[in-house]
Amino acid sequence: MEPRGYRMVVSTDLDYVQACAVAERELIAWLRDKGYDPSGLDEGRTEVAPHAVLDRDSESGRNGAYSRWRMRETPTEASGTWQSTLVVRAGLPEDEGRAWLQVDIEHQPADEKQFPTKANTPKLVRLLLDSLEARDGQADVTTEPAFIEPEDVGDLIEELCDTERRLPVVIATVPFQRNPDDWSRDVVEPLFRNLHGLAVLYVLAPEAMNRFNKALEYHPVFGGGVRTYVPGLDPAWKPDAQRHPVMSRRTIESNPRRASSILAVLPQRLSARSALPAALLSVPRHRTRPRPKPDATDLAQLRADNATLTTMLDEAERAEGLRVDEINDLYAEAAKSERTSDELRGENEELYDKLQESQRLISYLRDQMQAAGQHAAAYAPASTPAIDYPTSFAELLERLRELPHLSFTGNRKTTQGLDSQSVDNWLNVAWDGLLALNHFARASAAGIAGGDFLSWCKSDESGAFPFPAAKVAMRESDTVAKNGKLRNERMLPVPVAVEPGGKAFMQAHLKIGRGNTVAPRLHFYEDGPRSGKVYIGYLGPHLRNTLT
Repeated sequence: MEPRGYRMVVSTDLDYVQACAVAERELIAWLRDKGYDPSGLDEGRTEVAPHAVLDRDSESGRNGAYSRWRMRETPTEASGTWQSTLVVRAGLPEDEGRAWLQVDIEHQPADEKQFPTKANTPKLVRLLLDSLEARDGQADVTTEPAFIEPEDVGDLIEELCDTERRLPVVIATVPFQRNPDDWSRDVVEPLFRNLHGLAVLYVLAPEAMNRFNKALEYHPVFGGGVRTYVPGLDPAWKPDAQRHPVMSRRTIESNPRRASSILAVLPQRLSARSALPAALLSVPRHRTRPRPKPDATDLAQLRADNATLTTMLDEAERAEGLRVDEINDLYAEAAKSERTSDELRGENEELYDKLQESQRLISYLRDQMQAAGQHAAAYAPASTPAIDYPTSFAELLERLRELPHLSFTGNRKTTQGLDSQSVDNWLNVAWDGLLALNHFARASAAGIAGGDFLSWCKSDESGAFPFPAAKVAMRESDTVAKNGKLRNERMLPVPVAVEPGGKAFMQAHLKIGRGNTVAPRLHFYEDGPRSGKVYIGYLGPHLRNTLT
């Protein structure tokens, strides 16, 4: 499940006292803008509106200092409660004089069966970022994207490779012959509106783009596109490119509002799932305390305290329910990661077995050649014909005519859209899969394939055009197969001679890529014994399932 809350974690070079003063000033401005009464924000609970309460607690000592403000708003009983928390933390030796700020926004539904409403970036975050000179590692965290000129490229590369970086860096480019200022104002700033406090924002000036792409040859961005560089970037490792998704200009201009929402998904997930800095992790759990009423009698005070404590108990129960849901989501993600790890382990073991078998065969053949007196030939370098891979998915579609036992029935635009993602090994994997499917379909039509494509990949017959069995799935999960909407997405076109309705349930698929928000899949339908064909009904981004 995608995170529904908002979280910002940044640092500032201001000391604790200054950071608290700025935070409280902007918090008061935010409360006044909402029409609330911010007077008397002392320790304990303050009612700032009939439907809103603000809790304040703080502590200082040898283990550092913190101040925390937590507001709970319940406009109506049916609307549920919005909880906003601001924490300022400093004073630990490893902080080196800086202060940490954390902002959390989350919705707690009135009914446990309801789904939490997704939190947008609050105005409070923008106020804080404009006042605090917030930082993430070496980078400034701002609400306005900064322009990168040619002389700034070196510093930008250092920021991207900074090992202390926690936030993703989102870099936009300017299309050819477009005014950079106009493009930034009209396109980039609205596109980045959901990223404030979640990412470091830049726009590459046209003069800087070539220098940047030359320095990051495996991780380029150009043509009006936008790329998200997650922490841990390795500029010298080509496969690392898969971790840093690209959004094309075409996607941005076709639906800017949707593009803005899509662009924010990865930073939101990272902010929700990344471990907090040690300083913030050590902040004690929030314990609300009722504030005494100076004019109340003992009985009235007890009644007021009882009502407050009952409310707090209800809040604690709701919070516990949300934490249980989060834990269950994390368990689901851990299970998914474990399955991926098992797939990789199985793929590695399969490749290792094939390598061992190949080495034994090579050793046997060399012994035979030496026994026949062909010593030079036995150790001569092998000359194997190189596979001519396509250079784009558009070219791949055109070259399908070279594979007579395959028939592409899918949406060509969807497949061509993969070219905007700049992850070039997808092409090689897809072409290897198509070569293997064509070889299998030919054998199936001839009646010499003993099973389905997965069995074929595990057999010796696939040797001429091998494809890893770990990347082949012949069926979807029962949850997907029994879900009407998810099943319909996999009802893909075939000739009416194959299926009278013109569509077949293509649950068999190849895993073209992973480790990316796109994670392409190739769905196919085996019909070799009847038509001598394998029908490719889909080649594009991962179709929806229960985890997306």
